[in-house]
Amino acid sequence: MTAIIPERMTVKLEGDFVVFLIGMRVNRWWKVWKWAPVAAAMPRMLTELGRHPELGLLHARTFFGFPNIFVLQYWRSFEALHAYATAKDRAHLPAWREFNRAVATNGDVGIWHETFLVKDGQHESVYANMPRWGLAMAGEPVPAAGQRRSAKGRLGRSEGQDHPPEA
Repeated sequence: MTAIIPERMTVKLEGDFVVFLIGMRVNRWWKVWKWAPVAAAMPRMLTELGRHPELGLLHARTFFGFPNIFVLQYWRSFEALHAYATAKDRAHLPAWREFNRAVATNGDVGIWHETFLVKDGQHESVYANMPRWGLAMAGEPVPAAGQRRSAKGRLGRSEGQDHPPEA
């Protein structure tokens, strides 16, 4: 089990970054031969990205809730994400082509993604009594103290004194 950090923490992550959500939905569960290859493709990509941090993936976490599977990813830049997605010598492009060949728009398996470009300093987070999680896995966990005590402070819109008093 991951160690719990028994204090209020936030994350320090300098520079722009990307939050990328990608997922699939099994629409026809009995067509295992259609959705199983789609489900198997993402772990291969994540393994490849884990072995090559220079490609720009900062962190990824997979969530299962049948019939949906999705992966939360943090990337150093949109350029890195796009370069990986379109690289002929990486795992994504062949998997994408195979999906379009085998499934395309027949309705058996749904796929989706959402991309959020986050500018430097335009994010805030807080974690209390949590193991390292989410954005803190992509950046550096730091105490939520001083200016970082409040959400407005973490966004640079106050000195942190606007945090509600604790009971």
